[in-house]
Amino acid sequence: MTKAAVPQVTIIGGGPAGLMAAEAACAAGIAVDLYDAMGSVGRKFLLAGKGGLNLTHAEPFADFVDRFGTRKTEVTRWLDAFNAQALRDWASGLGVDTFVGSSGRVFPADLKAAPLLRRWLRRLRESGVVFHMHHRWLGWQDDGALHFAAAQGEHIVKANTVIFALGGASWPQLGSDGAWVDSMSQLGVGIAPLQPANGGFEIPWSEHLISRFAGAPLKPVVVHWTDRQGTSHARQGEFVLTEYGIEGSLIYAIGAELREQITERGEAVLTLDLVPGYTQALLAERLAAPRGKHSIGDWLRRRAGLDPYKSALVFELTAKATLADPVALAAQLKALPLHLRKPRPMAETISTAGGIRLESLDDALMLRARPGVFFAGEMLDWEAPTGGYLLTACFASGLIAGRGAAEWIKSGRPGTP
Repeated sequence: MTKAAVPQVTIIGGGPAGLMAAEAACAAGIAVDLYDAMGSVGRKFLLAGKGGLNLTHAEPFADFVDRFGTRKTEVTRWLDAFNAQALRDWASGLGVDTFVGSSGRVFPADLKAAPLLRRWLRRLRESGVVFHMHHRWLGWQDDGALHFAAAQGEHIVKANTVIFALGGASWPQLGSDGAWVDSMSQLGVGIAPLQPANGGFEIPWSEHLISRFAGAPLKPVVVHWTDRQGTSHARQGEFVLTEYGIEGSLIYAIGAELREQITERGEAVLTLDLVPGYTQALLAERLAAPRGKHSIGDWLRRRAGLDPYKSALVFELTAKATLADPVALAAQLKALPLHLRKPRPMAETISTAGGIRLESLDDALMLRARPGVFFAGEMLDWEAPTGGYLLTACFASGLIAGRGAAEWIKSGRPGTP
């Protein structure tokens, strides 16, 4: 067992939130030691960039903050300090140009995460950040010291100021396994249960649909749903049929509401408008024309513009009598019901909801009951859909925590975590 020298601020977790906390603290003149359980930092960040790194979103600020649901007020404070434009400016400072895609999403010019991360880590090291890899945080010692399992054995670190940025519990193989929940709970820290976010939902498809159409995209479609307060909503976009149900950006955007409905009622119901370009009356008229020798699938393609994927879903969920009735079929195409049974497990989802309750923290993201302990990123009790919102708020919370820790140290009031 070894003893480490006391760093001025210790950061545990090397995702975007932890790295941004390190940068903010360094910029304030504070020395930083950063610990991570994996062999390298930013692994989930790199995975997010595998298909093109979506850094943030260019929509107006008022619309942007609406994506944070019940935590809009709290997250807005973070974004006031570091918003989407600030993130683009930050990337530019690393020599990484960005562009706005047709959907409003913002990407690096080369679409890649690795070059940005390499440049960022080089700058952090040049600023004096010391990285300690293969250090898994196990909890606190009785004297308040941090207890790590390291390659060389147990490692004990005395630290008066700590920033935790350990992530949620999605993609645990990349380091965010939620193991911190027990250690925090034992100290009486308020924690909202971790739940899956930005993931798929289960629908029991037939073997025929699974074998032939799993992975098929549905676009464009409009989903309609009624929230728990009885308000009706609609959103256009696209999603994917999977072997277990559905997933994709359109589903992620409303996933929090769907998950809560399933918790309360045992299921969530969506209705799909598969043909947003037609009114129901015009569709019924077009489908009522003599079909002749055309199959129903070919007829749906010719008269309603349905591709094979949409047609397969119609056949999966529509009774034969409805298929034979143009008026009833038109109504089905404009409001095809989907009954969602449950969300996919947290380990499969892009992110998680729940975590350290924000009511337990001050505006600098310091734990009120344990001065000198700060939190950032997905450990906190908030959530957002994909599209750049999730990542931007992780960066912003890291900045807030890093600045808060630096100010705390400079105030001369560090306690014993």
